[in-house]
Amino acid sequence: MVRCGGAALRKYGNFLDNLRLYVRGGTGGMGYPRLGGEGGRGGDVWFVAQERATLKSIRDRYPKKRFIAGTGANSSVRALKGEKGKDCEVLVPWGISVLDDDGKQIGELNAAGERFLAARGGLGGSLATNFLPCKGQSRIVRLDLKLIADVGLVGFPNAGKSSLLSKISHAKPEIANYPFTTIQPELGKIMYADYKQISVADLPGLIEGAHANKGMGHKFLKHVERNKQLLLVVDISGFQLSTKTRFRTAFETILLLTKELELYKEELLTKPALLAINKMDLPCAKDNLNELMKQLQNPQDFLHLLQEEMSHANILEFKEIIPISTYTGEGIEKLKACIRKSIDEEAEQENEEYRKKKLLLLQTSEEQQINRR
Repeated sequence: MVRCGGAALRKYGNFLDNLRLYVRGGTGGMGYPRLGGEGGRGGDVWFVAQERATLKSIRDRYPKKRFIAGTGANSSVRALKGEKGKDCEVLVPWGISVLDDDGKQIGELNAAGERFLAARGGLGGSLATNFLPCKGQSRIVRLDLKLIADVGLVGFPNAGKSSLLSKISHAKPEIANYPFTTIQPELGKIMYADYKQISVADLPGLIEGAHANKGMGHKFLKHVERNKQLLLVVDISGFQLSTKTRFRTAFETILLLTKELELYKEELLTKPALLAINKMDLPCAKDNLNELMKQLQNPQDFLHLLQEEMSHANILEFKEIIPISTYTGEGIEKLKACIRKSIDEEAEQENEEYRKKKLLLLQTSEEQQINRR
């Protein structure tokens, strides 16, 4: 059952990343005092993760955003034990955190098919309740979406992330020659000849101070958390947001991006990372690339030349560094191959760790059986 109510949401264009809902379990059924009959328990409200669900589809289909489960059946002469009320299942996207109205996380749904009990139904009337039914659990919850993708594109505005996504996938993000053309996350899939698909998320451009929530930094950085791997995209000619901000070389840009990720959440630096050096079609790009490679090979030798706030910066360890040009197509196929190789290596490592855990559990079980004899 869906009834009227209010909701609050945050959005970037048509993309929703946060949705506030009212959920209530069904009321139990009446007991039957004369024969000691017990009313049916009220239905439950469940969140069920589905691959193609979106928060926008929930908003559009249920604009009043109240989800109430069915009432339990009353006890009667024909059925002393009343039937349970009908459950209410809300199809939600996978990759969400469920928070209460105070912002405390109470659950997660990370894979299609996973379920979360959002509101439990009330008990039916019985001897313990003087045969009166109990109301179901009611509360306001917030669904907080963090995009899940195999690879997340990270970079400052106008580095060419959207152009890169359009080159390696069938996604059609907005592309223009000015910063902040990506104001909402975009998803695309790389299709390989053996039908393997790898999902890629183009995240809105960061700015200096994003870790402190400058320029909606937290809203954009949180999507980085649930990408399996990171692909930093850097303009070989450097970056300057405006005439009022300092010009940053490609090396400084990499250090700043690393710093923003680390200050937001240090664990992000443990994710496997690739580096795409974009705009290799520009004049002096090869000379700049040679200088950058020297700096990346021995970063400590160059940190003293930088400003104080970056002189102690850490730097990501990149599995591959690939020069590319989204304008000419240079390096794009190599980049796709490197992404595939990196994803396959991580999958094999995860499988190996899983096999080791299963073997350890089996050995432990066998030892326990031997000790019991």
